[in-house]
Amino acid sequence: MPQFTQMTLVLEALLVFFATLVAFGLKVAPPATVWTLGGVTALILLLLAGYVGRPGGYVAGTVAQVAVLSFGVLVPMMFVIGGVFVVLWAVSLWLGAKIDRERAEYDAAHPEG
Repeated sequence: MPQFTQMTLVLEALLVFFATLVAFGLKVAPPATVWTLGGVTALILLLLAGYVGRPGGYVAGTVAQVAVLSFGVLVPMMFVIGGVFVVLWAVSLWLGAKIDRERAEYDAAHPEG
């Protein structure tokens, strides 16, 4: 599960960076505000990518999805793209847990390696 969720968060950090460039180019807010919000959010997403798998990591990643969706206030298309990443996050959690569970079952059935 960590592999899927880490990759989702890293890709999402790139998405936030490019959305920050769009917001800056469209001059939707003062440049300092745009770069601060975008930079901090992208940095948090990258840090969370290393934090998943630890206690509270998946919850923090889920909360970060709200921050990404909130960029839709500045760049409306982010509601759509952020929504796609929310779905990717949910699928990463579900599919990762399923694969981890099946791998544990296989390892238990085949202890010799």
